[in-house]
Amino acid sequence: MPQMKQRRQNQKNLRKRPRLPASVRSRLQDELTEVTRHRAAISDLLRAIASSPHDLQPVFDAIVDNANSLCEAELGVLRLSEQAGLRLVAVKSSLPFSPPELLEHRSFVGQFAASRSPVHIPDLAAHELYRRGDPYLLTSVDVGSFRTALYVPMVKDEELIGVLSVGRTCVQPFTDQQIELVTDFAAEAAIALQMTRREREYRQVQNELAHANRVATMGELTASIAHELKQPLTAAATNGSASLGWLMRNPPGIDEAKRSVEQVIQDVMRASDVIDRIHSLVKKHAPRKEKLDINGAILELVGLIQSEMLKNSITTRMELAESLPHIQGDRVQLQQVILNLMINAIQAMSDLAGGERELHVTTELITSEGVRVGVRDSGPGFSAESLQRLFTPFYTTKPNGMGMGLSICQSIIEDHGGRLWASRIEPQGALFQFTIPVT
Repeated sequence: MPQMKQRRQNQKNLRKRPRLPASVRSRLQDELTEVTRHRAAISDLLRAIASSPHDLQPVFDAIVDNANSLCEAELGVLRLSEQAGLRLVAVKSSLPFSPPELLEHRSFVGQFAASRSPVHIPDLAAHELYRRGDPYLLTSVDVGSFRTALYVPMVKDEELIGVLSVGRTCVQPFTDQQIELVTDFAAEAAIALQMTRREREYRQVQNELAHANRVATMGELTASIAHELKQPLTAAATNGSASLGWLMRNPPGIDEAKRSVEQVIQDVMRASDVIDRIHSLVKKHAPRKEKLDINGAILELVGLIQSEMLKNSITTRMELAESLPHIQGDRVQLQQVILNLMINAIQAMSDLAGGERELHVTTELITSEGVRVGVRDSGPGFSAESLQRLFTPFYTTKPNGMGMGLSICQSIIEDHGGRLWASRIEPQGALFQFTIPVT
């Protein structure tokens, strides 16, 4: 009973509470609507960034689309600042209007951008620069039929990132709330855009380093590559000579010559496969992830290191798990990691005075982590101190090493959602392992 009395009393108190005036409620509702629209615009921009890891154009388009929507504009233009001027990267217009690709920093838009503050022009045709015959303004008004414009510089840490412009085809000035909405959105978009561009630049540098590492690695395998090519080419020459011999007989041995020519074709295809594998490893390409059979990727590399193995009296033991599920990854990058680990193992065993020299490569499925690849050697191993620094850039235990190989390998594996680590093997040896999640 006391609870029911308390509930009734609360209801009476609510009925007695004075209602806010209609104008206040309307203002609060408008503010809530503006906040909701602003959040929606930022969310849409972040989705564009997340769904476009290698292409910035969808991000540029999302900025312009959302700016137009926030202030009910019919034209949106985004320009990014560079040394030559303000470069056009996105335009959205309800009319067939084509702004110039590049505006100089001394242009009126460049001057607005330099001010670091929004510039609102209620009527472009009444502006002094239009009366003076500014080419861009004349085109905007007379060709594009735009009359009202808002120019918002995009600034991050005092650095001009670009300019976001919105416009209307009639003389209809933007409200203070609309100007504030677009200005706030432009400020947050500038932060997101700059972070995205820096991340892309970092990835590009990382890819350049990885490519340089692949080229250097292939340079170390010159003898192995020559040996791998020499075998099929020698066989092709031998079978070609045999074919000529059969054809020069009287009567010609047509069937035997045909079999010899077929063997020549197979030998040439083997050589072509070697060249294709080498080419795929050394050429530059943007990272692209696809379904990948990791066992097949490993076996393709064996021929490239065969000569180095023979020269250093190293035996190979492959324990590749059967029926492994495919992983999602960049074939060239993952082969680069595996090749680096195998070459490091060969070099570690090359100076052994005695004892067994074995390169042991394994694959297996780990339920919690995905596919795991292991590369083990029977070399001298490394100290506990070295173990802590192996993946540090520029740290190396090789006399002529740069110390970038393992660091690059670790970055590649982490970009694939996996991890790379090293372990000491007693009484001697080293084991490098990495995991890649299963798709």
